[in-house]
Amino acid sequence: MKQIYAAFVKAQKAFNPALKSSVNPHFRSKYVGLDGCVEAVIDALNDNGIALIQETSECENGVIVETVFIHESGESMKCGKLHVPASKMDAQGYGSALTYARRYSLMAACGIAPEDDDGNAAVKGAVHKPTENPTFKPDAEEQKFLQGIVDTILGLDTDFDASVVYLEKQKLDADEKTYIWNLLPSNIRSGIKKAGQSKKEQ
Repeated sequence: MKQIYAAFVKAQKAFNPALKSSVNPHFRSKYVGLDGCVEAVIDALNDNGIALIQETSECENGVIVETVFIHESGESMKCGKLHVPASKMDAQGYGSALTYARRYSLMAACGIAPEDDDGNAAVKGAVHKPTENPTFKPDAEEQKFLQGIVDTILGLDTDFDASVVYLEKQKLDADEKTYIWNLLPSNIRSGIKKAGQSKKEQ
């Protein structure tokens, strides 16, 4: 594994930032698309003898993607499987989940992040502390669990249908839902609310 490790270190030094070149029509904002993630790293990888592939595994309720780097020496480096649930069990739902999984698997494997965006800073100004029930004070372990749910929803970006499905699967009580709701930016709350209403009408 020495050769691929050495080559990857050289490649990583030449990685570009993942540029926000795709446009979200709902909020008139830009985000990093899969093409932007690939463009940020592919030349540096190839120049150092590394090929990039993303393997998929069979999954009933979504997609599983693993980013793999293959060196010209024959050595390879696998970066761990990422599971993303599909918001709808149809081609569009699976396609959306696959694109999301490929994008975030690649960014995690390469250690790159969107330009001028560390995730937390993007929502810092819109985060609110829960006020509905001041007596609800989750312990450290539960806070970590609830924050993980918030982070997952933020990672789903504007795939609000997927966020609705994900939240339903968590089986949260009223206080936990309120806690999470108050930690989400207003635009995400609005999108989830609309998606939930649309799902009920179907």
